[in-house]
Amino acid sequence: MIIQVPRGGPLARQLEAQPPPSVAGGDVILEHGLTDEQGVLEPPSGGEVVLSVPSPEALEREADEVRRVISHAGPGVEPLVVVVDAAEELREGELAVIVQAAEHSPRPVILRVIRNG
Repeated sequence: MIIQVPRGGPLARQLEAQPPPSVAGGDVILEHGLTDEQGVLEPPSGGEVVLSVPSPEALEREADEVRRVISHAGPGVEPLVVVVDAAEELREGELAVIVQAAEHSPRPVILRVIRNG
């Protein structure tokens, strides 16, 4: 699984300084992406967006939906993309839902945080 975050923001600093166990374990790749002048992560070059949520808290609240969209995405080669509109930090409970779903997917999964919260 890959987590893409805006470069240089509070979320990037949190994940570097105090990574949740899901990130610290090495099974998750952290990418610091380039942003536009408003601090918004630049659009991805590929992938299939399967879910978009306003904040990381929604990942935990909607855990069944996260698992469902990832497991029912079907075959393909493009990564599955879950978009979070804004976040200042990612907690283990929020990440665990998507990491566990990604472990059961034959396709790569990307968690994209579009902007700092």
